[in-house]
Formats: sequence, C-alpha cells, structure tokens
Amino acid sequence: MATHRAVLAGLAVVALAAAACRGGDGAAPAEGRGGIKVDFGVTQEPCPDTGHADRGCIYLGTISDLTEGPFKALATSIVDAQKAFWKRVNDGGGIGGYDVDMTTHIADNKYNPQIHNQVYQEMKGDVLALTQTLGSPTTAAILPDLENTRMVSVPASWTSLWGFEEVVLESGANYCVESMNAVDYAVDDLKARSVMAVHLPGDYGDDAAAGARRAAEGRGVAFSNAVTQTGQDNQGGAIDAIVSAKPDVVILTVGPTDAAVIIGQTAARGFTGKFIGTSPTWNQGLLASPAAPAIKALYYQSAPWKSWGTDSPGHKAMREALPGVTPNDGYTSGWVWAYPLKAALEKAAANKDLTRAGVLDAVRQLDAVDYEGMLPVGAGKFNGTPDESTFRQSLIYKPDESAATGVGLVKDFFTGPTAKAFTFDKPCYT
Repeated sequence: MATHRAVLAGLAVVALAAAACRGGDGAAPAEGRGGIKVDFGVTQEPCPDTGHADRGCIYLGTISDLTEGPFKALATSIVDAQKAFWKRVNDGGGIGGYDVDMTTHIADNKYNPQIHNQVYQEMKGDVLALTQTLGSPTTAAILPDLENTRMVSVPASWTSLWGFEEVVLESGANYCVESMNAVDYAVDDLKARSVMAVHLPGDYGDDAAAGARRAAEGRGVAFSNAVTQTGQDNQGGAIDAIVSAKPDVVILTVGPTDAAVIIGQTAARGFTGKFIGTSPTWNQGLLASPAAPAIKALYYQSAPWKSWGTDSPGHKAMREALPGVTPNDGYTSGWVWAYPLKAALEKAAANKDLTRAGVLDAVRQLDAVDYEGMLPVGAGKFNGTPDESTFRQSLIYKPDESAATGVGLVKDFFTGPTAKAFTFDKPCYT
C-alpha cells in the first residue's frame, strides 16, 4: 500500500531528524515463546492481572481523549470496550502463547497533537503496537514516527489519509466516503437541492467536507462551506452561515456539544433544513440537551457501522463482555476497531514473527478481516491499493428515544453513486 508522506512533509523531517539523534529505534530481535521472534513490547513474563502464568505478554499502547477534549464522552467508552475486547481474546486462549495487555500503557492526549506526540514518545519503547490513537490531527502528529519505527496503529478516527498509510489499520467508511454517501442520501431520499458542509478544520472536518463537495458537484446541487472551531461559544459564525444560506441539508462534522449549539440555535432562528452528522458528531446525551426538540425534528446521523443493539455475533459478544454499562456507540466503535489488529497479531504469530516489522508484514498479507458480522464480508482488506481497499458502505440513522443509543436505522449499509464511482488515488483532504 502506498505511503502518503507529502501531506506531512515538514513534520516528517522533524521526526526523522529526532530519530537520527536518538540513534534510531532499532532493537535486535530475540526468540520468544514457541520460537516466535520478538522485539519491542513482547515479554516472556506474563501480563499483569490476566491470571495466565503460562503465557508471555504483548503490550499495546492507547492514546485517547480522556479528560477535557471534545470527544471525551466517546473516548472513555472506546477505551473500556477495547479493554473488554482484549480480555475476551485472553480468555479465549490469547495469541501464539501470549496474552495481550492494553491497560498498562494508557495516556490522555486532551485532543492536542503536541500532547499526543509527547505521551506517544514516552510509551513507544514499551509497546509493540497502538490499539488506539484517537483523533485525526493528533494521529497525524505521530505518523512519521510510526512509519519510521514500523509501529502498526489503530486509529479512533476515519480520515481518508489512513487508507494510504500501511501502518494504520482503519475500519469502516472514511469521513470522505461517509459524507459522499450522506449527500447522495440527501439528494435521493430528502430531495435536497442545496448542501452546506459545516465542519472543524483539519483531517477530520475538511476530509468530510471534501467528500460532501465532490458528491454535491457530481449530483448537480449547490454547495457551500463553513469552517468552525470547537467550543460552545465558537459557533456564531457557523450559525449565521446556515441561517443566511438556508441549505436544504447541512453535513455537520463537529463534536456533540458543538452540534447541540448549532442545531438548537439555528432552529430557534427559523431554520427548517436537515442536518446529517458524521459519526463523531453524535452522542445520545444530545437527546437530554435543551436542543433535543430541534435535534429530533431536523437531525440524521450517518455511521460507519451498526449501533449497539444490532443482532450480529460481534455485537452480541460486545454486549456480553460489557454487562451493566449504559449503551453507547463509543463502545461499538472501540470493539470494531480492535479486530484488524487482532487479525494482524494472529497472522504475525503464525508467521513466527511478533516483531514490529513482522506485524507490519502480517498486515500486508491481510485480504479480509473477520468482524464477526459487525461489518460486511470483504471489509478489512489491507493488501491492495488504496482504491481497491477503501471500504465504501455506510448507514443512515435518525434520533429514536426508544433505541439503545438514541438512534434508529433508516438506511442499511449502502454505497451511493458518488463513492461507487470515485477513484481513491490520494486522500480527499491533504
């Protein structure tokens, strides 16, 4: 798979220079359990607290938005789901004579790229891979070093850049595809003739806006664009832009609190168009906010996979592994995202090579990943070109207070005409 370094050229120069000053990150491989070759983050000694003294330990890192960033409500659920996912793996026999530990190395990025890079540097010598790196701009801050050290990582984000980075194991439709499909849905099902993208800047919002623009242009509908910043007090410009332009549909790519302010205040000023939020925009807590009446009347939710209560083997296993929690699709996302890394570790163990290079080689051999029904057959292809491997199906939900996570399905997995015809030869946003 091609590596798209150009978008981060300046950052790459700095990171690689720093690596040279450290003398690089190489380590001589050693022979581990069962004759498996190992280097970073894999020990003969058992993991703490798994209770399996006859196994070694694979240490994975987690960098998430745990205290004060815009996605902290989702992030804590993502982390808890991944703890439960890897516990299930360990309870089922582990991987190649090893258990997996993702609890020892957990850090808070506060959704800040500089902090993300700092905590990554602190843990990277002790982990084999990252089971979570939350955020598109935050992960971009460590991407050159991930490439340099050949450390495979799992993003908690969906920017289309990840399809061009072989060290990043993305799952589901990226923001660009999701927004293409949302616009096609708006045109075909909501009869929209004008679309506005309202979004945060950078690899999250601009990637979604790029997909919305391409779909609008392809479908011959008017398109406009408004960039906003996260924070309740920063939405005045976006609100004014929506009320002034009066688009039929707004593709919204922000945080949940921002969404409540934008939807609630535009509705209070007489806006009657619809909103379709990309996946991180939603949290069911919005239905308890002052904006709830407007959200129930105007809002749709696009999604890369089905919500908590879905009847699939993977959803069932997730619910059984997380008894007693309040349903939240942060759990669903965390669980789904873990499958490709599990597949890569299993393949690497079978290849007798659990070094970082061995895990990356295993990724290059993955033609599909078994998501236990949480994504359709054929998802998780990592051995093709970006155009071949980009997953193009997404779903549409609508607020439903009777549903476990506050949204009910209105359109099952589909690929709109824009995403179907689009050639992914570069990321949608660079």
